[in-house]
Amino acid sequence: MRKKMVAGNWKMHGNLVDNKQLLDAVIAELNGLGEDLVAVCVPYLYLPSVQSQLQNTKIALGAQNVSQYEKGAYTGEISASMLSDFQCQYVIVGHSERRMLFGEDNHVVAEKYVAAQNAGITPILCVGETMEQREAKITEQVIEQQLMSVINLAGIETLNKAVVAYEPVWAIGTGKTASPEQAQDVHAFIREGIAKQNLNVANQLTVLYGGSVKGNNASELFAMPDIDGGLIGGASLIANDFIAICRALRH
Repeated sequence: MRKKMVAGNWKMHGNLVDNKQLLDAVIAELNGLGEDLVAVCVPYLYLPSVQSQLQNTKIALGAQNVSQYEKGAYTGEISASMLSDFQCQYVIVGHSERRMLFGEDNHVVAEKYVAAQNAGITPILCVGETMEQREAKITEQVIEQQLMSVINLAGIETLNKAVVAYEPVWAIGTGKTASPEQAQDVHAFIREGIAKQNLNVANQLTVLYGGSVKGNNASELFAMPDIDGGLIGGASLIANDFIAICRALRH
């Protein structure tokens, strides 16, 4: 049985006071959610305070990025072993903002995926196409290349210790959302492609949808057969919205 999951990506938002208020509300409502997985991926600076606040809860701690290097003269970078010092369980790799704004290509993303797993951290591997790529009808080609870069470097079996998140770039922070059917089509393509290499891995893989998921559309998206939850951006910063999205996993 595939695990269902909602992960919040706070991006570059938050401060100590607001973070505490947000998590107080989320913990109060979600700590008894059962087997469903909930995580928050926070800016590096807030890992210690959020780690402390999440102790004795079922909500997992995640980071938003990681260096592909283990250690060395890489000013400003954070290694996977450093994340492990704060019991970081998840890390986002390959988010479209990292790919587009900071020039991370498929190979760098694959190296970061490996670095996370080597430290015992579960990577949340983001894949997705731009509007130009969708209009050119190369969505599947783009996503296959993104996935194969990781599979070729790390091996198909490593997906047993990973989460994949499909995020159409044109739906991130734009208010546009892929229809449940559009999202399902790509999720099915991802799972079917992996199934051709290893059926067991495909059947167990958690594949999340990300792209302007809100409390009022989460249930419809999560009802699709190959959508196992969401990677949530802006709505993860609003307690009531994030709680509603997490509750939608149960339906």
